[in-house]
Amino acid sequence: MRDGGSYPVISLSFAGIKGRTFEETKQGMKYALERLYREHKYVMNGKEMDEKELKFFDSVSAGMPDDVAVLALKYLSDYLAVYYGKKVLIFLDEYDTPLQEAYVYGYWEELVGFIRQMFNLAFKTNPSMERAILTGITRVSKESVFSELNNLTVVTTTSEKYCTRFGFTEEEVFQALDQMGMPERKADVKQWYDGFTFGSQRDVYNPWSITNFLEEKELKPYWANSSSNRLVNLLIRQGNVQTKRIMKDLMKGGILETEIDEEIIFDQLQRKYGAVWSMLLASGYLKVVDRRFSQETGVFIYQLELTNREVYMMFRNMIRDWFSGEDVPYNGFIKALLLGDVKAMNRFMNKVALATFSFFDTGRKPSEEAEPERFYHGFVLGLMVELAGRYRITSSRESGFGRYDVMLEPCKKEEPAFVLEFKVHDPEDEDTLEDTVQEALKQIRDKNYDSELTARGILEGRIRHLGFAFEGKRVLIGTDGD
Repeated sequence: MRDGGSYPVISLSFAGIKGRTFEETKQGMKYALERLYREHKYVMNGKEMDEKELKFFDSVSAGMPDDVAVLALKYLSDYLAVYYGKKVLIFLDEYDTPLQEAYVYGYWEELVGFIRQMFNLAFKTNPSMERAILTGITRVSKESVFSELNNLTVVTTTSEKYCTRFGFTEEEVFQALDQMGMPERKADVKQWYDGFTFGSQRDVYNPWSITNFLEEKELKPYWANSSSNRLVNLLIRQGNVQTKRIMKDLMKGGILETEIDEEIIFDQLQRKYGAVWSMLLASGYLKVVDRRFSQETGVFIYQLELTNREVYMMFRNMIRDWFSGEDVPYNGFIKALLLGDVKAMNRFMNKVALATFSFFDTGRKPSEEAEPERFYHGFVLGLMVELAGRYRITSSRESGFGRYDVMLEPCKKEEPAFVLEFKVHDPEDEDTLEDTVQEALKQIRDKNYDSELTARGILEGRIRHLGFAFEGKRVLIGTDGD
């Protein structure tokens, strides 16, 4: 920029705003705005501010009302523009970090409504602003907080624009290792921290990881451990079986071939096919190996793999932590349930059924008293005792238009919820066990068993349905995603 250094600048970061509730996050934003106003308190000494403006300036604090908070960024740009006689540059780093946390903890809609007001005032109807730069991992052109803005230039990891301006190049990293007397560490550093790609620029290294390694001289996941991985954790943990299988292949060094939608927005993440891979690419956890244009579909097909060893270690530790810290190790069924691995659930249940069930326990035919169904119901409930404390487990309660068999309501909103329905196969009504599973799932939907969970604030996209079909010692479990 030819006039670089001559513009007044407002620099703000939302990187540390990671509240578990809407009120916590909103309060974090207010603290950030209060610090920003303290930084620019000198403008109050100017002759241009009238009494009303001075009063507003003083009102910006951690305890300010919401209507003051949404105006604060816009008004500060007005004050600076008058003080310096020049329009203002606004830099907002990690604008979407609070949104990620809001999505994980279930208050996304509330937060969007709040920030939309703030951003529209600061970035759209603002004659005091020269230009603004915002950074984040979600593409902003279709994000609802920017739905009313125009004249946006969007730069993503696949863009050529500014592709040489992100991170350290390999030449720079190797030169730094030579200067620090560590030329023998180049191969290890490359394996751990190389791999980021921006447009056609390859071999980009994360600056945070490199600067920390140069100081500590120890190979470990610096960047991955410094960022909030809760959203990534949620998307993979609550993903379907296919998502987990792909993740397993990637962890083994495999390559994923898929379409990428760089305009994914938060409320599509658990509904749109492949959205999780678009998010992981935008976040830096995956890198582009190659891409080709498909004449058949008219879109680019990307080949993706884990970015580097640092990312691999982050995922390994994340998956390991899913089952750590528990007083009692989870049985095979519970592990498979939490991972969404229906195949493993079926394998576990059939193995147990063959070894422990008797036809006296389960019966060969469904009876009018439904005794076999009650036996299975009780058996599965027994397996779930280990989840006490992590889930609120209820059984045979009314919800919607009937009584569900088992419901698991998570104590933490970021965990998935489960509704289970049991049915004993009746050959007079269903030809196969698969038909019985589908009847169980249909009953969950038709009788709206989700209503109790949604009334408690659980998003529909986080509720999983499981249908259990039994016939003697044979068991089949299915989900809506099968």
